[in-house]
Amino acid sequence: MDFESIYYIFCNTTGYTTWSTIVLSITTVVFVYLLYKVLGKLKIKIDKTLALAVSPFVLLGSSIRVLKDAGYLIDCVFQTPGIYFLIFGVTFLTILISLFFQKKKQIPYYKITFIIGLILVAPILGILNYRNFLGLGYVILFFIPWIVILWFVPWLKENKIVTGLQMFDATNTFVALNYFGYWEEHVLPRFIINLSGTPFSFIILKIIVVILILLGIDKYSKDKEFNNYIKLIIGILGAATGLRDFISLIVLG
Repeated sequence: MDFESIYYIFCNTTGYTTWSTIVLSITTVVFVYLLYKVLGKLKIKIDKTLALAVSPFVLLGSSIRVLKDAGYLIDCVFQTPGIYFLIFGVTFLTILISLFFQKKKQIPYYKITFIIGLILVAPILGILNYRNFLGLGYVILFFIPWIVILWFVPWLKENKIVTGLQMFDATNTFVALNYFGYWEEHVLPRFIINLSGTPFSFIILKIIVVILILLGIDKYSKDKEFNNYIKLIIGILGAATGLRDFISLIVLG
């Protein structure tokens, strides 16, 4: 691993390779584990308030990524995977500031974090030009059935939310590939789609994998806090990529 190899993994614009996928996957696993330990040290409870607090930052990262796609930003830090580290840094710093004010002013940290996130993302959403309403219609059309299904499925609420976020990602991918000429940049989905000959296979793959992972977490892990954390990460990953694809679709066409 020399500088050129590392630069290619973080800054290439031609899609992921098997090698870069492996490196980034290992990096993500290590980073996620270390972050869990840090949150524990800060005594931050992993629950719906934390999910609410960081939600605007997920949208912030997706919006900045679209600005990169649109050519407004050029540095590779604004694309995957650099954008994840950038947004994490901003989010984590905001949480630390919020914890400070929580201690001094007794204002719940998640409220401060959430408001700051909204203030940061609002101007970006405001300058984007939304034009592809046909794409918006397709996404709504194909995503509504998942909402209905998940509403009636007798399952844990957090599992429904996580699954819904992941299926939102899958729906946007399907619409973008099937109707608007986009291409899949990730190795495994690209392989499955090419093998099956239809982007719909990505939806099938996604729902199977997500359900199996969530069932495995509930069955084999007894640590409620860690379970919540892993589900939060899965939800964030689905929301981040799904929102990026969604915004790109209705902005870039």
